[in-house]
Amino acid sequence: MPQVVTPYLLYEDAERAVAFLTRAFGFREVDRRVGRAGGMHVEMEVAPGARIYLGSPGGGFRGPAKVGRTSMQYVLVDDVKAHHARAVAAGAEVIEDLVDLPYGDRRYGCRDEQGHEWTFATPRRAESA
Repeated sequence: MPQVVTPYLLYEDAERAVAFLTRAFGFREVDRRVGRAGGMHVEMEVAPGARIYLGSPGGGFRGPAKVGRTSMQYVLVDDVKAHHARAVAAGAEVIEDLVDLPYGDRRYGCRDEQGHEWTFATPRRAESA
């Protein structure tokens, strides 16, 4: 079944967000649209079929860096230890170190440059397969 729920994240600086998500988390840009008023819509994926949308909203928007926690994205990756190293090298703010959870995931949490929270995980059963 294709992905049926897609997170849509709003960024004050969408261009900067695209660069950071690519560098730190390994996302790649799939599509970009710019409206007449300059608003931007970007589709990115971290693996085939695993997408997020992001955009730049109109005036008055305040992102999570200004208003506090608004959501958290939980993303499964093939090698969370390597992913963690990449994110740290790119300047992501780690808010939860790598940890093995009782239900089987190994994960870590971080914040991107504009305050959105992300958790990346690998099911430990997949690591031993």
